[in-house]
Amino acid sequence: MTIAAPGGLQVAAVDANAAAEGLKPGMALTHARALIPHLRAEPLDVEDDAAALKRLAVWCTRYTPFAAPDGTDSVMLDITGCAHLFGGEAALLRDMVTRLRRFGIVARAACADTPAAAWAWSRHGKGTPIIAVGATKTATASLPLAALRIPDTTVAGLERLGLCKLDDLFGLPRAPLARRYGVDLPRRIDQLLGREAEPISPLLPAPVWQTKLQFPEPIVHRDGVEIALDRLLARLCELLRKADQGARDLTFTLGRVDCTAQHVSIGTSRAVRDAKHLRRLFMEKLDRIDAGFGIETATLAATRVEGFVVTQGDLDAGHTDDTLDAGAAERVWALVDRIENRFGAQRIRQVAAVASHLPERSVCDEPVRRLAASGAATWPRQSQRPLSLLASPEPITALAPVPDHPPLTFTWRHVMHKVAHAEGPERIDPEWWRLAQSLPDRRRTRDYYRVEDSEGRRFWLFREGLYGHEPAPRWFMHGVFG
Repeated sequence: MTIAAPGGLQVAAVDANAAAEGLKPGMALTHARALIPHLRAEPLDVEDDAAALKRLAVWCTRYTPFAAPDGTDSVMLDITGCAHLFGGEAALLRDMVTRLRRFGIVARAACADTPAAAWAWSRHGKGTPIIAVGATKTATASLPLAALRIPDTTVAGLERLGLCKLDDLFGLPRAPLARRYGVDLPRRIDQLLGREAEPISPLLPAPVWQTKLQFPEPIVHRDGVEIALDRLLARLCELLRKADQGARDLTFTLGRVDCTAQHVSIGTSRAVRDAKHLRRLFMEKLDRIDAGFGIETATLAATRVEGFVVTQGDLDAGHTDDTLDAGAAERVWALVDRIENRFGAQRIRQVAAVASHLPERSVCDEPVRRLAASGAATWPRQSQRPLSLLASPEPITALAPVPDHPPLTFTWRHVMHKVAHAEGPERIDPEWWRLAQSLPDRRRTRDYYRVEDSEGRRFWLFREGLYGHEPAPRWFMHGVFG
């Protein structure tokens, strides 16, 4: 591969055949073509390479949840507590390298008690790929200075002083090295020897609730995927049941043999641990799965869980109020989950009450899932407000005997109405926490009246004034009673 540089195109990476011919990264492309006239060069695509490395890191989560890209050409894994699942550290590394070789990826792997030592040994070490715990200093003593992950200029400067191996640096005092070559050099030495922590930030957060299956042979048919899903759901729901938890978001991940993964995610409106209901939600999305050349692993993770609330139905079979029993409510929520997972959580919405006295702010239109999670204010049992409100209050012309009395007549949309009956007022003060804002309309009180005209039509209108002290209050129409 080639990369553009200020002095022209340079070689960014070489394969084994090119390296055998004397080519190396950093060499000018013209020089490389002079050595090998039939050289095949491809432009370097940094974004595609980074995406491919990220996919490889996701594939490596089959060995441990703590995996992340490291630099531009490697993946770092923390296999603490995971190696025994694969027969030990040596068997894990052997399995990983063998699988990558089948994919056409030439890889070197190493295992050490520090990430820096594993990085150094995988690139410059010889012999066994495993450094025993506590033997890092002895094992890496003969490695070149480039194993420290320091700049080439620093390596060249140290070599001019006759320091060519890591053992030459281990015994030197830190202060002179830091003054001459910067603090990065002693820091790299401390990271290598485990004196300074170098935590791995995993690419994917490790879910607390997760179950996994690894198939002895890759599966390619949907029947096998469904069987795996059933087993994983049974295990996960049992774990949630023992912990008195319920899942809100779940992800079903299928690892393919080509180092890629297929993800299917679902969400629920409330905490759920019913395997049948969750299976129904997943089944509607399994058609998107492409098994490719085969699926090796299946993982089911609950990425968001909540405390499970058990509801009990009314002991009286005959319900006289307008509430649903527990069974009917569960069926409604199950239907909501199916619609949301098919069309999206934003597509199914619910009108809910908001804790505000202002009519235009007392109603919200939110996704059902968000309302179920956060909760909304309850509707007043006996509301004397109309169900139909105007989009915004409309000015009207009203004639009242005195300013504090309801109108005798009013004109709305060029039609005059004679008031036959009026009830009120219902005074609504502005919200005190919004008084500091510079909008004058929010500093005014409202006196609402329910009026009925001579033809029996009922309206909801209000008089607006600045705390009732304006000489000429304004009148507005805000709703109509059906």
